[in-house]
Amino acid sequence: MPVADVKTVADRLREALAGVILGQDEVIDQVLVALFSQGHILLEGVPGLGKTLLARSLAQALDLGFRRVQFTPDLMPSDVTGQMVYDMQAGQFRLRQGPVFTNLLLADEINRTAPKTQAALLEAMEERQVTIDGEPHALPDPFLVIATQNPIEYEGTYPLPEAQLDRFMMKVVLDYPDDRAETELLRRAQFGPEAFQSRLRPVATVADLKGCRAALAEVRAEEAVLAYVNQIGRGTRQSASVALGASPRAAVTLLLAAKALAAMAGRDYVTPDDVKDMARPVLRHRLVLRPEAEVEGLQPDDAVAAVLRAVAVPR
Repeated sequence: MPVADVKTVADRLREALAGVILGQDEVIDQVLVALFSQGHILLEGVPGLGKTLLARSLAQALDLGFRRVQFTPDLMPSDVTGQMVYDMQAGQFRLRQGPVFTNLLLADEINRTAPKTQAALLEAMEERQVTIDGEPHALPDPFLVIATQNPIEYEGTYPLPEAQLDRFMMKVVLDYPDDRAETELLRRAQFGPEAFQSRLRPVATVADLKGCRAALAEVRAEEAVLAYVNQIGRGTRQSASVALGASPRAAVTLLLAAKALAAMAGRDYVTPDDVKDMARPVLRHRLVLRPEAEVEGLQPDDAVAAVLRAVAVPR
């Protein structure tokens, strides 16, 4: 697929999702970047903003298999991956597949389950397979995890460890819609609960998605842009407010996200603005702030913004 066709597919998906998820254009773009880059998404927002609706609508727009798992403290790893069960008629064990065997898995409130169950997703997210009783089982292609968490309620939760956070390409923050979008939401609410149900018709296919992913190999970044990405990553490690900065893998991820954003704009080259636009969602969950910075009320986004101001933009 030519890079120019990536924009065509992205525009169709944007239009379809924007008709359901009102006032969240930036969020939709970030989700599509992760989708085209084969990355997973950590979706954070208070209840009632449409996180589940966004994930379900994305699956419908691409005609993907969709499964949702509500993560709770008593959820077991086998509840996610599946398990071997004995078939009395066949006289042998067979695999009962868990909900992870799908194209798009919504891990709802992932920080509400124990680390043992959280870890059940690590192999699936990194290697696109799960191992059950010592036997590897490939997951469907494509495979995408969208995990949600509530940023304001931490009682009874298990914060994700850094190793698991790093499996997510982006942390996408869903905020309140603007006045115009919320007013339109209220207009739709007059027609009953059905107004909030997504019934999207597919606007793209799995073949289109795979073509878009392959086309990203044609997007190039000049040496100056590569140096810019490198300096941003290294700058987070040198920041006075950051205890743990971005790894080299984070810098690679930032470059891949910038390439996807460029392709969605119909370009076969990366600009510094592409890198800047992707820096916060790609880096915010990978930074650990120093205690004194947290006491001062700084957030990872503030640290990323400070680095972006400090690093010279290539011309």
